[in-house]
Amino acid sequence: MNDRNNFKKADTSKNDLQKNDMVIGRNPVTELLKSDRPCDKVLVAKGEVRGSIGKIISMAKEKGVLVKDVSVQKLDLMSGGASHQGVIAFAAACEYATMDDIFAAAEEKGEPPFIIIADELEDPHNLGAVIRTAECCGAHGIIIPKRRSVGLTSTVFKTSAGAAEYVPVVRVANLASAIDELKERGVWIYAADMDGENWCSQDYSGAVGLVVGSEGRGVGRLIREKCDFTVSLPMRGKISSLNASVAASVLMYEIARQRLGIKAK
Repeated sequence: MNDRNNFKKADTSKNDLQKNDMVIGRNPVTELLKSDRPCDKVLVAKGEVRGSIGKIISMAKEKGVLVKDVSVQKLDLMSGGASHQGVIAFAAACEYATMDDIFAAAEEKGEPPFIIIADELEDPHNLGAVIRTAECCGAHGIIIPKRRSVGLTSTVFKTSAGAAEYVPVVRVANLASAIDELKERGVWIYAADMDGENWCSQDYSGAVGLVVGSEGRGVGRLIREKCDFTVSLPMRGKISSLNASVAASVLMYEIARQRLGIKAK
């Protein structure tokens, strides 16, 4: 397995964790992209493609960093009055891992892979909570998409209570393709969604990929169609759904229970 430092935070000092994830202005963003520090995305003012902005866009795309066109007004609001010069980047708090890192972690423990797949979670507190529970349950890794998903921000890192140090997080361009790869490697995919089979009637003892949907719409249609099973939690109150990280936690602990061989009384 790759050394854990390959995907852990470069500087885990308290002061560094309290820094804002935003990098504002042309020169700072350029230096970020030149460095080894991971970058989640770059926001560029609509219509800005010339000069150093064009260079920043090219550098970002070469590194596989998401580039989004946004309004100048949005950049003004986000920068809080600082001179953004038409560009803001978001640095990641941790290094991202690879799919092979996840499988290597499972192999090192002599266990079938246990993987969490977050389908467009946008709330950093939810993703941080999922990572924290995943680490506690013995999951070997987490997969998130590049688009329409929060990355490994300092808020995510803090909410995970440091669990992001120990759980490989893989960021992929296409979540559906990543699921196809997992299935080819022998992983059964379970979607946590409405109108599924009873959550505790499934056999999770083998290689498991658990898909957790976004806060608003749940698991997307294309992703749900890729899954082998859909599992649901009973809703006995007047509220029809649980918070994404809470639902994920319940299911992760059921998976952990079965894999530990603990019998339900």
